[in-house]
Amino acid sequence: MKTFSKKNEINISKITEKHMKNNNVKKWEPENFELQTTTIWSFPKRGNWATHRGDYRGNWAPEIPRNLILRYSKKGDIVLDPFVGSGTTIIECKLLGRRGIGIDINPDAIKLAKKRIEFSKLFDEPQELRVGDARDLSFIKSNSIDLICAHPPYADAIQYTDGIEGDLSFIKNVDEFVNEIGKVAKECYRVLKPGKYCGVLIGDIRRKKRVIPVGFKVMNEFLNVGFNLKEIIIKLQHECKTTPLWEKKSIEYNFLLLAHEYLFVFEKLEK
Repeated sequence: MKTFSKKNEINISKITEKHMKNNNVKKWEPENFELQTTTIWSFPKRGNWATHRGDYRGNWAPEIPRNLILRYSKKGDIVLDPFVGSGTTIIECKLLGRRGIGIDINPDAIKLAKKRIEFSKLFDEPQELRVGDARDLSFIKSNSIDLICAHPPYADAIQYTDGIEGDLSFIKNVDEFVNEIGKVAKECYRVLKPGKYCGVLIGDIRRKKRVIPVGFKVMNEFLNVGFNLKEIIIKLQHECKTTPLWEKKSIEYNFLLLAHEYLFVFEKLEK
């Protein structure tokens, strides 16, 4: 099985030095960036500043963690990404003066992320990247994290490894997937400081022309472990029309292409 099939995207199992080199950085900040002020977010591109690249399939636009970090943390805070992938969140942590902790079950993803934070910035906070399972954050003390930015798999919509044991993106049964995400939610709640926030980007999937509301199922798992819901943000999906074939199928078989994701912002209340 090939992990990535889209043109110009990295097959994470075949990373080369060419992919890992930090090419000459032409700009350190996004152009015309503005902090989002509504519950509709739209980022057509996946970032082209610092060492961000759009070549890791399924990564989120760096504007998302940038907005979360700027709105819900301050310089010197500790930010956790339990599904760090190619390191988007940790790059933003380094740029914005936060200490990032990034975890991924895929050693090759961690290897790539480490290469992408090999740059120097003034007031550089230490960044930590390690192989691990988001369901077991036992190496992190309870009530020690200032912000969580999480972008888990959408069940088996995209598979991120070649079948590493514990990879949640290989769970086809949605109820089983949601149950495992509940374990992630429990750990996130434990490590987050009271009064702090956890942002989770998640999307629905479609099977046999019917929508499976993965987003709201995941939301409920975070609520069930004790989080309160602060915001529901609709993030527009700009790659839902990958080929004319899918547009044709949408009309022919009478279903709509999913063009949004949910960004839930949860709060751990002070006791």
